[in-house]
Parts: sequence; C-alpha cells; structure tokens
Amino acid sequence: MTSSPAAYDTISALLRDLGAQPSDFDCIVTGDLGRVGADLLLTLLREDKIDLSPVYSDCGSLLFGDEQDAHAGASGCGCSAAVLCGPLLRDMQAGRIRRLVFAGTGAMMSPTSVQQGQPIAGICHAVVIERSGT
Repeated sequence: MTSSPAAYDTISALLRDLGAQPSDFDCIVTGDLGRVGADLLLTLLREDKIDLSPVYSDCGSLLFGDEQDAHAGASGCGCSAAVLCGPLLRDMQAGRIRRLVFAGTGAMMSPTSVQQGQPIAGICHAVVIERSGT
C-alpha cells in the first residue's frame, strides 16, 4: 500500500505530460498494489477527476485473483515480470493490445529505516509500450 501514492504521482504526471486521457490506452497496469493499494490508487486519481477504472489492472490482482489472500500485495517485481512477460506481451503480439502503460511499483525496503521507525518509501516508474504496424 505504500506504493499507491507513488503510483498516483507517476501516472497522473505521465498523463499530464503526454496530454493524454486513460482512454488513450488499451490498458494501464501497476506492479503489485494488491486490492487494497489498487483501490487507494483509484480513489486518489478520482480526486483529480481521473477515472482509470475502465482500463486499469494490477499485476498482483491479475496473478493471484480473488481466491488468494494478497490484500495489500505480494512481490511487486515478481508479479510485474510474470504478467508483463506473459499475458500482456502475448496480447500485444496478438494485436489485442496496441498501447499500454506499465507502471512498476515497489517499496524501498531499508532495514536501517525500519529499525529507526521511519516510513517505508514507495516508488513507481512508468513506461508506455506501443505495438508498431498493423
């Protein structure tokens, strides 16, 4: 859940910088916010009048589904890699996805910060991946 504000900041900045709307993309996916973090992200964006929900998915939620208990996420890097290199790129190659935003999320875990009672910083980076040709 610590990465939700970072995802909010990155995705809103990306849309603003590109002059784009969520509907300009076939899908926008985050690393692994889990259900709790994904809900928080959507809430934060709605406060800015950005409705991501029609095109939004979270890799953790896609990978684990509703049956497994991963409320606040699992392994962001593992979920991101599995979903991007599996179904997303497969759908892009098949032409079902033309343009997507992939926003990897994670927690900047530091044993020193945790021992000192400091918050765990969240991070998010985003790339736009487009299919060329027809």
